[in-house]
Amino acid sequence: MTREEKAVIIEELSQKFQTTPYFYITDASGMSVDEVNKLRRMCFERGIEYRVVKNTLIKKALESLDADYASFNDGVLKGFSGVMFHPESGKAPAQLIKEYRKTVNTKLQLKGASVDYSLFIGADQLDTLISLKSKNELIGDVIGLLQSPAKNVISGLQSGGNKLAGILKTLSEREEAA
Repeated sequence: MTREEKAVIIEELSQKFQTTPYFYITDASGMSVDEVNKLRRMCFERGIEYRVVKNTLIKKALESLDADYASFNDGVLKGFSGVMFHPESGKAPAQLIKEYRKTVNTKLQLKGASVDYSLFIGADQLDTLISLKSKNELIGDVIGLLQSPAKNVISGLQSGGNKLAGILKTLSEREEAA
């Protein structure tokens, strides 16, 4: 690979890392061609881009960003590395990795992930990444919590109004009967 080709790949990766807030670095070493093809097919079906890239090119692309990815240099960017990008969800690649490990092959390992510039290093972080809520889910939870007291007050006032109307009606019917 020539320097120009490497520079193009580094530039493409830098753009991808900047525009995609969710990416995972995986280790798929020891997998057969058929197993890798199944992984690529699963990624395609879920809208996840999967690329195998040299660690030095990933490192140079990450260095060109404003965020600090130095902790990836220790253990993440060693050996065979594949990068998964998902434009919308931080947990979609984690769910795919877990499902792939259950159904196809346990050799696929999570080396590290960046979710909204928060770094997760090691395969033991997979369950944590799956349980993460997206920004939209968190906003929805907060709105639901804020609306709950107001809904309780409104329903209390409405039910009290119905009771009051019922009492007044009963009293007026008694007066008319008397």
